[in-house]
Amino acid sequence: MVNGRRVVVTGASGKAGRSVVHELLEQGYEVTAVDLTPFETSGLPHPLAGNLRADLTDLGQALEVLHGMDAVVHLANIPAPGLTTPGRTFLENTAMNFAVFSAAVQNGLKRVVWASSETTLGLPFDNPPRYAPVDEAHFPLPESTYALSKVVGETLAEQFARWSGIPFVGLRISNIMEPPDYAAFPGYWTDAGLRQWNLWGYVDARDVAQACRLGLEAGVSGARSVIVAAADTVMNRPSRELMAEVFPGVPVAPELGEFGTLLSIREARLLLGYAPRYSWRDVVQVGGV
Repeated sequence: MVNGRRVVVTGASGKAGRSVVHELLEQGYEVTAVDLTPFETSGLPHPLAGNLRADLTDLGQALEVLHGMDAVVHLANIPAPGLTTPGRTFLENTAMNFAVFSAAVQNGLKRVVWASSETTLGLPFDNPPRYAPVDEAHFPLPESTYALSKVVGETLAEQFARWSGIPFVGLRISNIMEPPDYAAFPGYWTDAGLRQWNLWGYVDARDVAQACRLGLEAGVSGARSVIVAAADTVMNRPSRELMAEVFPGVPVAPELGEFGTLLSIREARLLLGYAPRYSWRDVVQVGGV
């Protein structure tokens, strides 16, 4: 557990970052928000300790924003493949992760929690997974330079943790959703192929925030990376039925629940105490296909 409550959240203005800032403020942390886009402070439960703009590909700026802090939740990255050129995605994400990890070590932080990605597990699943639910043992299988940048980030985290003794907690986060996004889910239900690319996975931004806070508080050592997803899928059909239709012949664990996630969160439960609290089923009526 982190001794001290001064936490920097990078990428604070993004979908996950906004929820993480709220969660940490509600839990009594002193939060400094860092992003290239200034964080919108309206509606916060408590004032921010700082609201900074910084280019975190620059080690000097990373050193400055982490000075005097106890921990960092590092979410700043180009957030998905296809948003810019493959080379820029890889180079910027890798440079950003290196700078923040280096700055955390040089400033003597006590914990680094950071956003890896579900894509490190083999997404998009144009080819069948080896088994389902996919778990941490399916890593590494990057299919894009974005995913490769996250695999490199996990390697960086392992070495910085080894050199410094600082725990690094990587979160292999699924497709992040907020409640308004759930209205689109019925559009997936008539064609299982629309969301096969990540085994119909998703995660509520508020559950990402929970996972980040638990990453700060859990008793871990070294570098650990876990999958963070919702407990169910985006579909209104049983998970085993989806696998049989789209990926016939792929072994499916016998303990899989009827609508259970096909991105295993077992390790996140065991390591962090993570338990998803939110589902689209609380917002959207489940209808027939």
